[in-house]
Amino acid sequence: MAIREIRKKGDDILTKKCKPVNQVNDRVKELVEDMLETMYSADGVGLAAPQVGILRRICVIDIGEGPLVLINPEKIKETGSQYEVEGCLSIPGVFGEVKRPAKVMVKALNEKGEEFTVEGEGFLARAISHEMDHLDGVLFEDKVIRYIEVKKEG
Repeated sequence: MAIREIRKKGDDILTKKCKPVNQVNDRVKELVEDMLETMYSADGVGLAAPQVGILRRICVIDIGEGPLVLINPEKIKETGSQYEVEGCLSIPGVFGEVKRPAKVMVKALNEKGEEFTVEGEGFLARAISHEMDHLDGVLFEDKVIRYIEVKKEG
């Protein structure tokens, strides 16, 4: 396992649409492990493959309930709405209020290549939606209703 460099705003890869994973093989499993290690080392709750320079439809999430791996995720359903403050590992020091669905249902593959469905509400729904946006080249700043805080680095 390895900690990978997290790409920052301004890197073109963050604005590109990711390609599906054709096969969950050892390379994909290693990427998932690296992404989890990278996310934890950066004190994040989610990380998408383009944030580590890979244009594949993979994201990892852990809101404190254990890791959730989503490979080729597809939203089946979303309902309601919530307005909460978000940040992003690729845009450090910037926080803003974003509208997200209150509940989401997603179909995906896990790190073993098995299809599963996950339902999330509240914080989990927000995290899933945020990470899935990354897979389509959308940053949370593109959806900010109002900025809450912007801290200068260094």
